[in-house]
Amino acid sequence: LLPRHMDSVVQIVNALESPAQGGSPGTVPALARALGVCSTPGCRVVLGEPPDAPQAPPALSPEQWQLLTELLRHDPAAPEHGAVLAPDGSTVALGPILTGIEVGLRQGSEGSWAPLPTLQPPLDPLFAVTIAEALGTSFLLARGGDGDQTALGPGGCWDDVEDPQNYTLMGPPTPIPDAVANGAMDGVLLGAHLAREPTPLAELLQRYYGTGNGSETGRLPSSYRRRDFRALAGLERLEEEVMAMLEVLRDLPPTRKLLEDVGMEEVVAVAHRASRSFTERYVDCPAIVPRCMWGARPYRGTPSPLTLPLGSVYIHHTLEPSAPCRTFRACARAMRHMQRFHQDTRAWDDIGYSFVVGSDGYLYQGRGWHWVGAHTKGYNTKGFGVGYVGDFSATLPDADTLALVRDELLPCAVRSGRILWNYTLHGHRQLGHTDCPGNALFQEIQTWAGFQ
Repeated sequence: LLPRHMDSVVQIVNALESPAQGGSPGTVPALARALGVCSTPGCRVVLGEPPDAPQAPPALSPEQWQLLTELLRHDPAAPEHGAVLAPDGSTVALGPILTGIEVGLRQGSEGSWAPLPTLQPPLDPLFAVTIAEALGTSFLLARGGDGDQTALGPGGCWDDVEDPQNYTLMGPPTPIPDAVANGAMDGVLLGAHLAREPTPLAELLQRYYGTGNGSETGRLPSSYRRRDFRALAGLERLEEEVMAMLEVLRDLPPTRKLLEDVGMEEVVAVAHRASRSFTERYVDCPAIVPRCMWGARPYRGTPSPLTLPLGSVYIHHTLEPSAPCRTFRACARAMRHMQRFHQDTRAWDDIGYSFVVGSDGYLYQGRGWHWVGAHTKGYNTKGFGVGYVGDFSATLPDADTLALVRDELLPCAVRSGRILWNYTLHGHRQLGHTDCPGNALFQEIQTWAGFQ
């Protein structure tokens, strides 16, 4: 079986769309709709009825065709089945990526594609097919429930990041698991790019996801999806698009009954709740790589639970590895190295840090939000320990990596009730006999909110 990895998808796209290999541009979006990625009422209104189910293209091997059909077959009960692992360690659903790409291609073309319809009320087709319909209907169905607990998430983990085959969710499924949220943001960003600048599809995917380079060349564009989506969409824009899509769905026979008792005031409330919850979870908060994705060993013994919210945060550097990790593979290796050292050499139950910060754009879960760590002796029950991968005695992490904690993790933890609004921030050296977190990083954090 071919691995469910973005590299496999790019190879398929290249075979189908490269004239040098007998393919033709525009093949993949049409093929994707024929296989079922645009099966919802709103998507069909925007992109039209799907073409007939195709035969296996001669450009693909039987294994490639099997993988493609499995990834693109619509299954509302299991949207994670269409997911693939990207080189940055994130998991993305192909459906919203490819529908966003088709909208972008139509908007950027000069008549070679069927025109997009004029919808009333007006809405952006790019947001409609990627996130607005899914978000609106998910929160409409979740009214009276526990908010994003029944409308968004959860994340999941692959059985093997080198040869991913099976993706298992870490909780009850919703219409928008994390893979669909990631795919929707990518679909908006890639579609917007194609509308501005027509680009061969395989080239666009290779450049964005960093496929084919072993993911060892540094931080990838896809790791900036949350920042870039925020810049393109914003909370108010997203709310407007969800509200407009719900009104479009009100007039469609398949969804009319769903909205027949929902007044305009409630539509506004649903759109506000949906866009706010999505933004807080997937845009304003940083992505955290779960333990099962970096290959954590089991915790030894029984973890001691924390009582939230906590009042402090302690900043560390790892010192060893001394070099910042700039890719998912390098950061996952660093996490496994640290866990082995902490468990085998220091005889701790687990890796000591609550969270570890990579220079690849991601945080990595150590003991997480709920387990007492082993990071700051005498203070482990009072605060979270956040360690930057690298030796920052003389140099600093790059600006984006500093901002990942200062501007994203800490405000998110306050909003979610995990740390107090008036928390205190310390460097490890203030509470123990150590040079940690290094002179350069310690001087930097003295400018952060909460430093004491």
